Amino acid sequence: MKHIDYAYTFGMDESAIEERLRTGETGVLSLSKDDESYAIPLAHYYDGDGLYVRLGVTEGSRKQAFIEATETACYVCYGTEATDDPREIDSWSVMVTGHLSEIPESDYDRFDTAEINRQFAPIRVFDENIDEIDIRIFELEIDTMTGRTTST
Repeated sequence: MKHIDYAYTFGMDESAIEERLRTGETGVLSLSKDDESYAIPLAHYYDGDGLYVRLGVTEGSRKQAFIEATETACYVCYGTEATDDPREIDSWSVMVTGHLSEIPESDYDRFDTAEINRQFAPIRVFDENIDEIDIRIFELEIDTMTGRTTST
């Protein structure tokens, strides 16, 4: 494939990774169960210590089954930025892996309704009855955090 254009990427240092997590709002959370995978686009909140995601879960749902079965989750936050050359786009991605654990409701004083609405984009609802959705906050307990960018 001689005529394919390539873009070189560079590793990001920890401060650049954290900045992207702080300023980025959305990404994709990947879960696994047995030999299947399940990926969910969602909003996140990073406070410098923890990475939090808000999920709408219905009892007995496929999402609930994957949350319960996943030992190590993977979250990818990414973005692109235009350059002066219309053929080129700067891009970046951050990948975080770790254990996903639900924040107990007793700790929701940190995440009351007003704080949830400040820190997370509106939750997307697909064909579910809103009264049946249980809003839960999870922390992705960070094991690894890596980032790549096309610009230095």
